[in-house]
Amino acid sequence: MNRESRTDVSGELRAISQAQPNIALIKYWGKRDVALNLPVVGSISITLESLWTRTDVRFVPGQKGDRVSLNGRSDDAETKRITKCLDLLRARAGVDYGADVASRNNFPTAAGLASSASGFAALVHAGARALKLDLSLEEQSVLARRCSGSAARSIYGGYVEWAHGTLADGTDSVAHPLLDANAWPLRVAVAITSTAAKQVGSTEGMRRTAETSPYQAAWIDTQEADLSVARDAIRARDFDALARISECSCLKMHALALAAQPGLLYWNGATVECMHRVRALRQQGVPVFFTVDAGPQLKAVCTPSAIEQVKAALRDVPGVLEVLDTGLGEGARAIAADLVEA
Repeated sequence: MNRESRTDVSGELRAISQAQPNIALIKYWGKRDVALNLPVVGSISITLESLWTRTDVRFVPGQKGDRVSLNGRSDDAETKRITKCLDLLRARAGVDYGADVASRNNFPTAAGLASSASGFAALVHAGARALKLDLSLEEQSVLARRCSGSAARSIYGGYVEWAHGTLADGTDSVAHPLLDANAWPLRVAVAITSTAAKQVGSTEGMRRTAETSPYQAAWIDTQEADLSVARDAIRARDFDALARISECSCLKMHALALAAQPGLLYWNGATVECMHRVRALRQQGVPVFFTVDAGPQLKAVCTPSAIEQVKAALRDVPGVLEVLDTGLGEGARAIAADLVEA
């Protein structure tokens, strides 16, 4: 990565940014390099609008260590991850200042809704601005990826592809936009079936899968074809084609994880019933499909005209606690200070 963006740091060292989680339609599962968060396969996602992380970063000259608040609480494990991420930015700026970080999500954290993606995208965006680093979106994407793989995609809005790359240093494993959110404004109904943190995190789940699942090779071998189909469907605004390949990718990823030893079961009963409900709607002619990440929440992607019908159907599923409604959103961006506590 280019280090010419190092700069003299002075003045107020504070910035506030917002980023949204993204939902992978063509799934990312598995790492070829754990330290650099390099994926074994590429992926395609959509960035959401109504769900967000807002992060306030302030570097304090002379302060030793970082003080971190996530949703009003401190967590030692997350503080270590955040410090590791900030260290990448501090190295670029040539400073060793400790930082005060306050971050807040308006959706359940660590429960299969990509909170780490939005969280680290917002952290990189705010931290770089606070240190007055002039980083391109690609550079931000690479840095965000090193902190949390899928955060590479949340730097951008709309439809996004993340390349797995081939270089050992990971500089070509970067996300890039495929289509703006307003160019094909689909909607997403998110069925919340649990607010608890998942028992097996994604990093551990990927490691276990790569080491023990008999389907790992097939997962890698078929991914490029899936990406090509999805890419073409997005460019053509072909909803039916995107629905078929997205559900296929989702179920393949979970089959891969289910076949690990011991098997990884991220769904609960309500998740499965929501899948059946979505498929029943599509058989009735409603333009909707499902996808599920490493967690129990189901995301139903549909056309704007179908969103009310889809939400009503999901709310009727026993075990669904809440149904969130969101469009497709922007990438990481600066926000005003008064929005942090809003």
